[in-house]
Amino acid sequence: MNRRASISRMGLAPAAAPSTDSWDLRVHVTLPHLQGFRAAARAISFLPRQPARSALQGRHRARIRGRGLDFEELRNYLPGDDVRAIDWKVTARAGAPYVRVYNEERDRPTLIVVDQRMSMFFGTVRNTKSVTAAETAAIVAHRVISQGDRLGGIVFGDQCVEELRPGRGAPALTRFLSVLTHANQRLRADAAKVQPMAMNAVLRAAAKLATRDHLVIVISDFDAADAETERHLGAIAQHNDVVLALVTDPTAEKLPEQGAVTGTDGQQQARLDMAAADVRAGVLSVAADRTELVESWQRKMKLSVLPVTTEHETLPQIVSLMGGARP
Repeated sequence: MNRRASISRMGLAPAAAPSTDSWDLRVHVTLPHLQGFRAAARAISFLPRQPARSALQGRHRARIRGRGLDFEELRNYLPGDDVRAIDWKVTARAGAPYVRVYNEERDRPTLIVVDQRMSMFFGTVRNTKSVTAAETAAIVAHRVISQGDRLGGIVFGDQCVEELRPGRGAPALTRFLSVLTHANQRLRADAAKVQPMAMNAVLRAAAKLATRDHLVIVISDFDAADAETERHLGAIAQHNDVVLALVTDPTAEKLPEQGAVTGTDGQQQARLDMAAADVRAGVLSVAADRTELVESWQRKMKLSVLPVTTEHETLPQIVSLMGGARP
């Protein structure tokens, strides 16, 4: 399937990425950088059997159901078979124990929804949130393909939403990482102001793609999320596994009491005066409210939440959250 057939777009036509041979990987990603996570991504898994320390297990966390099962046959019960597999109706008719045998489906579609809006183009320590989100998505994408599952995605900025239907193997991975790289490189501090893309519109598109038995991973700071966002996530979660990766910047929790906080995209800077009580209170309130909202979804809908910060390298965070050893 060619790229034109595999990607549908909503909104304005995407602007071309700036032409340059040099990128600061803390601010913008490159395709080779995202491709470089291939080997390390094997340290995690999105299959049903999770390590005990994985964020996908435990209290207030959803267990990943994994691939579906295809019925294969009925056969006589053999010593060692799971008694839960006995078909009691057939057993009663036949007068001998029979079990139902299933084969795990060969693959399972995964949909990675990645936020690359201007609200994500902010970082004060190591990365911008948009870079951390892109790296998280790339790590997940590599693992999905290596597990033999199908990979699809929705990458959205403020001007464009790009949809990729789930596909198999290296072509699907390359398409996804290329679209993600392009969206990330379009983010510029001097970009013209536009109406922010509504996350709810993106989730409606996700619901149309992930109709049933998908793994849906949403990677975002969840800016402008509201009660409608919760309804959309709840609808998707009825028939799919949903994982939320909440991307944050430590400034929201560790604001200095005096002085200014400076954010940069590598070329331009923005300063927030922390001595101003209203500025300080506003930043803290927004961050706290957003985290509380996502945590409430975790409790109400039993969604899995992976908290990821721009303060540290992305890969060790993901591996630790998934219960693996540090790469």
